[in-house]
Amino acid sequence: MIEVQSLSKHFKVHQKEAGLKGSLRSLFNRKYLIKPALKDLDLTVPTGEIIGLIGANGAGKTTLTKILSGIIHPTAGDVMINGYRPWQRENDYRRQMAVIMGQKAQLWWDLPALDGFLLLKDIYQIPTQSFRTNIDYLAEYLGIKDQLKIQVRRLSLGERMKVELMAALLHSPKVIFLDEPTIGLDITAQKAVRKFLKQYQKDHNPTMVLTSHYMDDIEELCKRIVILRQGEKVFDGPIAKVHEQYSLQKMITAHVNSVKRLKELEQTFPHHLGEFSVEDNVIKVITSKEQTMEVARYLFEHIELLDFSITNENIGDLIEKIMLHGESFQ
Repeated sequence: MIEVQSLSKHFKVHQKEAGLKGSLRSLFNRKYLIKPALKDLDLTVPTGEIIGLIGANGAGKTTLTKILSGIIHPTAGDVMINGYRPWQRENDYRRQMAVIMGQKAQLWWDLPALDGFLLLKDIYQIPTQSFRTNIDYLAEYLGIKDQLKIQVRRLSLGERMKVELMAALLHSPKVIFLDEPTIGLDITAQKAVRKFLKQYQKDHNPTMVLTSHYMDDIEELCKRIVILRQGEKVFDGPIAKVHEQYSLQKMITAHVNSVKRLKELEQTFPHHLGEFSVEDNVIKVITSKEQTMEVARYLFEHIELLDFSITNENIGDLIEKIMLHGESFQ
C-alpha cells in the first residue's frame, strides 16, 4: 500500500545572470529561485495495483518516483509505503522495493550479468535456493538464458534492459517503480518487456508505479492512470473514464469497392454530420458521439460497404488535452 499525503517538493535553483559582469556578481552574491516540482499531492495505491504516471517533461513524475523510492526527501507532506517512510532508508524497506530506470544501469558494464547477480544476492541476503529459483524463472520468461554469461557491454539494448529487469527483481520486491522501462527499445523488445511485466504482476502481485511516454505501455499494463501537470495532480482514475468522460468524437472507417459511388457520396455527404474524407477507397468520418449512429445509417443507405468500424479518439490525444488544460478542457 502506498499512501501519499499533501506531498510537496521544492528545488533551490541558482539564477545565473547574463554576461561577464553578471557571472562575477553571481560568484559573490548568488540569487536563487525556488522551483516547485510537486504541489500538495495526495495519492493512494492499493497493494497489487499497477498505476500509470503520466505527464509532460518537467511535470514531476521522476521527482515523485525518487521520493517514493527514498532517493530524495520531500519538502513537505508525508509518504507511507507498507508502513515505512522511504527517505528513512530502512533496510527492511529497501529489501522489498525496486527501482527500474530505462536510462540508468545498476549492472557492471565489463562483467557478465550473472556475476552482477551474485553480488546482488549478497547485498540483499537472498537465500541460495530462492536465488536459483528466481534466476530460472526470470531468465525463462524474459528469454535471456543464453546471455547471462556474456559481458553486459556486449549485449544489445533490449538484452541489457532484460538483465536490468532481472537484477531489480531478484529479491522479489513487493513495490516496484518503473521509470521509462522501454525507452529506446525497438517494438519487439517493448512487447517482450510488457508481456513479462504482465506475467510477473500475475504471478507475484506487487504494487507497481509505471512512468512512461509510450501509451502502449500505459494502456497494456495499467487500468488506472494519474496525470501530473506542473507538479499537480489533474486526473486520477481508470483509463476507461478518459474515454467515457472526455472523448467528444468518434472515428468511423468504412471500406468500399465502388469508386464511382464513392465520388458521388463525397459530393453529397451532409457536412453537419461530420468531417468526411476519402483515401484509397476508404471512407473516414470524424463525428460527434451523438451523431455516430446517424452517420452509420447514412453510409449503409447510400453505398455498399465491405467492412465498417467505429473507434474512439486516440487515448494519447485525450491525455495530452488533459495535461495541457486539466480536467476542464471540454
